[in-house]
Amino acid sequence: MPTQQARPGHSGAETASVMDVPPFKPSLVKAVFRDVTSMRVSRSAAWAAASVTRTVVAEVIDGASRAAAEEGRRKLIPRDLLSAIDRNVELEVGTKWYDHSPTFRGLTGVLYDAEGVIVPSRRRSRSRRPSAVVGAHRFEAGVKKLLRSQGVTAVPVMVRDLDGIASAFLTDLARDAAMVVREGGVQRFGKVTPVLPGEPASPAFPKDSFRALSSHGEDRRTIGGNHILTATTIQLSGGDLRQRALAEARQTTRDTAAG
Repeated sequence: MPTQQARPGHSGAETASVMDVPPFKPSLVKAVFRDVTSMRVSRSAAWAAASVTRTVVAEVIDGASRAAAEEGRRKLIPRDLLSAIDRNVELEVGTKWYDHSPTFRGLTGVLYDAEGVIVPSRRRSRSRRPSAVVGAHRFEAGVKKLLRSQGVTAVPVMVRDLDGIASAFLTDLARDAAMVVREGGVQRFGKVTPVLPGEPASPAFPKDSFRALSSHGEDRRTIGGNHILTATTIQLSGGDLRQRALAEARQTTRDTAAG
């Protein structure tokens, strides 16, 4: 698909409206993590992952809303989702969902392997579907809140696609966070310091929110907030969306710690 550069950052009012919407519940986040890893998920990690997922889904909705607005609509349809991704490659997230959605099967058409040979369509089987697909419905309440926050609605199949994208994205985020812990954590992958526009650089998270890096650098059983930040940089291509997701995760965790 042809792609364009990510659009400029949100205005302050737009960012505030997204931040006002409660993120997906930490209990849901932990349930997703349990599907892919036996590691413990810290409270701060759960809130950070919930916030990152909210930011990503809100951005996808925003892109689809812009496409719908061009046709004078406030109800989103799958075509708007495809238009949003076509215009902004950063919105191509949760791609494991694409294999299970009629929306994206129509988009991809015939598939070719690395040698240019057509890949046969996969037959349906009784094999267990990925947990990200089975559990997609769990994200519906949060998705509908985000739709309302942007003053739009969506047809049921579009809601289902947004649920699936959220579920697939968070599942991949969980796998990457677990991988970061297993393979050396922040010490190997580097420390992430998100910065909000116009704000000076500061530590990624307050010390009272996370264990000191030295104390959990050797802990290969717990996923912490900084692991979520590092996993976010793996999942999201460099750009405005990644920076915003990191910054809003920090802000959410600060607010939670203060509360």
